[in-house]
Amino acid sequence: MTENNYDAFAAAYQADNENNAWNAYYERPAILSLAGDVAGRRVLDAGCGGGAHAAALVDRGAILTGIDASAGLLEIAQRRLEGRARLLLADLNKPLPFEDGAFDLIIASLVMHYLPDWSPALSEFNRVLPAGGRLIFSTHHPFMDHQLAGSDNYFETYSFSETWQRGGKAVAMRFWHRPLHAMFDALKSAGFQIDVVSEPQPDPHISTLFPAAHQSLTTKPRFLFFSAMKA
Repeated sequence: MTENNYDAFAAAYQADNENNAWNAYYERPAILSLAGDVAGRRVLDAGCGGGAHAAALVDRGAILTGIDASAGLLEIAQRRLEGRARLLLADLNKPLPFEDGAFDLIIASLVMHYLPDWSPALSEFNRVLPAGGRLIFSTHHPFMDHQLAGSDNYFETYSFSETWQRGGKAVAMRFWHRPLHAMFDALKSAGFQIDVVSEPQPDPHISTLFPAAHQSLTTKPRFLFFSAMKA
């Protein structure tokens, strides 16, 4: 199976993402809360997927550009946003097709753990933000993914694989674990100052909607959230 091929299961992935405990009732509310007031702000949604975050940001008045490496997910986002945002195919491992200082805020939801090296993406994020611009992102919590990967050495940066079940298909996924200090070091080296590190609790509604997920998300680390400012 080709790894991380979102085009092969875009519709099934987005259908699950819309309403599941981990995305709809945990990650999405947390990252949108960190974003705060976005009215009139130029926002880059880096790894926009099917457009769930983008739609919420546009509804709040953001001037939004979304990028993703999956043409299938971008097609879903296009239908959802109906021309209210600019959407482009782009790879975070490569230079971004934007001018310096093009955005006031960058949001990267659950995308950094797909990157073998954070330096290229963070360097480009820094370039397309003005001084004082903000980067907000969520990623796998390193304590969580290290436990799932079963590696012997937490302090290494290493890749690991999982198999997801989506739309009746087995899907091969590959992620990158990096220790917490490596995340901080990468942000500092790219010219960012961290102002928030968050390990949020989920929306209380999941206690009745998804009892098992509620038990997990309220007692174990799952995702880690950063807000950082360009120095």
